[in-house]
Amino acid sequence: MRMQAYGRMHPEDSVCVAVRELQRGEEVVLDGRTLSVREPIPAGHKLALRPICRGEQVIKYGYPIGHAAADIPAGGWVHTHNLVTDLDGLLGYRYTPAEPPALPVPAERFFLGYPREGGDVGIRNELWVVPTVGCVNAIGSRIVEAFLKSVGCGGGEVPEGVDDVRVLAHPYGCGQEGYDHENTQNALAMAVRHPNAGGVLVLGLGCEDNRIAEFQKVLGAYPSDRVCFLETQLVEDEIAAGASLLRQLYERARQDRRVRTPFSKLRVGLECGGSDGFSGLTGNPLLGALSDVIVACGGSVVMTEVAEMFGAETILMNRAADRQTFEKIVEMVNGYKQYCMDNGASISGNPSLGNLDGGISTLEEKSLGCIQKGGRAPVVDVLRYGRPLEKAGLHLLWAPGSDTAGTTALGLCCHMVVFTTGRGTPYGGFVPTFKVATNSQLYRRKRHWNDFDAGQLLTGTSMDSALTALWAQLEAVAGGELTAAEHNGFKEFVIWKNGVSE
Repeated sequence: MRMQAYGRMHPEDSVCVAVRELQRGEEVVLDGRTLSVREPIPAGHKLALRPICRGEQVIKYGYPIGHAAADIPAGGWVHTHNLVTDLDGLLGYRYTPAEPPALPVPAERFFLGYPREGGDVGIRNELWVVPTVGCVNAIGSRIVEAFLKSVGCGGGEVPEGVDDVRVLAHPYGCGQEGYDHENTQNALAMAVRHPNAGGVLVLGLGCEDNRIAEFQKVLGAYPSDRVCFLETQLVEDEIAAGASLLRQLYERARQDRRVRTPFSKLRVGLECGGSDGFSGLTGNPLLGALSDVIVACGGSVVMTEVAEMFGAETILMNRAADRQTFEKIVEMVNGYKQYCMDNGASISGNPSLGNLDGGISTLEEKSLGCIQKGGRAPVVDVLRYGRPLEKAGLHLLWAPGSDTAGTTALGLCCHMVVFTTGRGTPYGGFVPTFKVATNSQLYRRKRHWNDFDAGQLLTGTSMDSALTALWAQLEAVAGGELTAAEHNGFKEFVIWKNGVSE
């Protein structure tokens, strides 16, 4: 099916996205009028739909994405050479709540999950070694190797009854101060209690700041038949002792079975990385439609990348379920801006070089595309880093925009992460990470990185059809089907260093 020449997001937009490369002199038809392209425009980049004067705000998604640094003719290329951000410093905000939209009411949906203590559910049944300090990462790997050999899996294959056995390695747990140390402890505690783990061996050294006795104070209640502890300085052979404990955990976890579970139990994190000009046109709107359906099913969705909300934050603030939630969003946005400034970073320093190559020109443009992943549902709460959800619905999370730390932050409180990408990334978090390519060329070229092609929305596939197909794949992943990242063994665990304090 032939691809259209441009993508326009809102009738008031002064720019559109070149869906394919446009040549100088080429003519495109818009609203019954013919527009001549003034210069070559790469795919994913912006085309001026009318003359834009120097200093005038450029409109995309129905909102400003910055102002023109020079006069831009109709049919001209709009990018960093003639478009400048308007972002600068902390802001005050006024609560002007929007009327909550009527979300679709889907038929009740189910997936096959592992029931856990306290009514929670897991979508994987894995064995994890969670180090309290980076000093024992290598010991954790040796323990896993010894355990696998003890159950006849010397070649590295996964033993029957569990989905994986691995170490959540990290470099922290000692030499950190204040809230930096607290964030590490909170993140590790969330990992230990994570429902995707059928058993966890907490592995300590003994002299670290985050020694086991101190960590247990943060961990709180835990299922004693699924969590074991080993302080390596106290035993003669830490490898044998650890492998023995892991064997005990395995014997318990291998008894677990999947059962029919309503989607209201599911928690899904939403992330985008390596974004391009198509991200806000295909992948992120598709995730927005998915988010609305999950929320309507009684499930939970979590969106982060706080720095990529700057310039679009008022849209989210006006969707706050109540004034208290509005105040939490204001605190998060201005708190993260302050965090950037305290660390010598520019508030408008984003987008990345890859984003710029892909056609994104300003942070406002990136943010307006980014927040589309959250659909239209009200924002019910704002989560601190390393903290659990307390209610169902759409949540915002204090965490960075980096793929590694951001995906891990989402994984701590969610069962899985759905991740859109336009430039492409192999990255996978420690929970199943489902990759959605925003353009078909990327999907075909990096099929081994990606799970779903949202670029089909540019060639005639309807949003409803794409959503139905996406939903079916996610249902299968929740029920045990592996993502591309899982097939590749890409399962990273990255704690946010020096994150924002309470």
